[in-house]
Amino acid sequence: MLKPPALSLYVHIPWCVQKCPYCDFNSHAVKEAIPEQQYILALLEDLDRDIEKYRLNDAPRPLHSIFIGGGTPSLISAEGIAQLLQGIEQRIAFTPEIEITMEANPGTIEAKRFAGYRAAGVTRISIGVQSFEAEKLERLGRIHGQQEAVAAAQLAHQIGLNSFNLDLMHGLPDQSIDQALADLDKAIELNPPHLSWYQLTIEPNTMFYYKPPVLPDDDDLWDIFEQGHQKLTAAGYVQYEISGYSKPGYQCRHNLNYWRFGDYLGIGCGSHGKLSFADGRIIRTTKIKHPRGYLAAYQNMVKPYLDSEQLVAAQERPFEFFMNRFRLMEACPKQDFIDTTGLGLEAIATTIQWALEMGYLREDATQWQITEKGKLFLNDLLEAFMPDEE
Repeated sequence: MLKPPALSLYVHIPWCVQKCPYCDFNSHAVKEAIPEQQYILALLEDLDRDIEKYRLNDAPRPLHSIFIGGGTPSLISAEGIAQLLQGIEQRIAFTPEIEITMEANPGTIEAKRFAGYRAAGVTRISIGVQSFEAEKLERLGRIHGQQEAVAAAQLAHQIGLNSFNLDLMHGLPDQSIDQALADLDKAIELNPPHLSWYQLTIEPNTMFYYKPPVLPDDDDLWDIFEQGHQKLTAAGYVQYEISGYSKPGYQCRHNLNYWRFGDYLGIGCGSHGKLSFADGRIIRTTKIKHPRGYLAAYQNMVKPYLDSEQLVAAQERPFEFFMNRFRLMEACPKQDFIDTTGLGLEAIATTIQWALEMGYLREDATQWQITEKGKLFLNDLLEAFMPDEE
């Protein structure tokens, strides 16, 4: 029997001013005016159809968090975001302490809207800084400069948000160790409650994949991480996830729900969802990817927004659970595995015993804890939970 976990909502805004060469997200460069009003109405109708299809009102769960991602959501007006959030709350109740995060560029135009987003109900803004160095920003295809990034962070402090995040990359093209750490020093100086500090990876179907830049070697990457981690720790940040650092009390609740194998609805172009049901089913959903196709579903009331729906089979659930959970530094309660997968501990007993013998995990009567060795060999650990091919 499954115990449906906390419910979150992901909202995807697909448009950007231009496509960055490293980006493999479902984003589309703006070629004309964004159909803001039409898209907001489509998002709300998409949500209506999910509520009806999955009978979410039969056993209502309030929304624990909302994440508005992209693309560049800050291309949508504050009035549009207010309309969207009001429409969502009319359909699904919010928990009193709901976290509502919105991604934003630090460009001057978007930053001027921050106060409006807060008034609309946004409690947390994630600012895509990536680097403070002009040459690196240009290589990454970013359209803001260092001063705009600094001003955006300062503004986020001033307007009374519950929290905000700075997104920062390292391991950039031709980046030295000193350059990477100087970027991190600048971010720490701005004192955000939360820092997402992650290594650039080259993903398929990106410009960098077809024209690969020269990236730092593995030794330099390790030095950057090791020295950077020390800087963050000394500045009072706690690593709670592979690339997530926060001041105490400022972890991203939405991302924690992902990593803890929680449930989330996904609305908007190409968005993903995961839902658990008391009857034992777990499904994953994907919505129509391209804005034209997605908006066509709004114009044609019969056509669904849903692109695919997959049932997560029992043998797939251990891998899916641990793939998420082992991103976190915290211990994993054994009861969480039982509640969110609907499986007993006997389903993974052999693999857990192997992981203990390999030194990848520690356990006590109630929980598992990934070890430092387990973090280093995370891929090997996760592969062990993959279902056997038939």
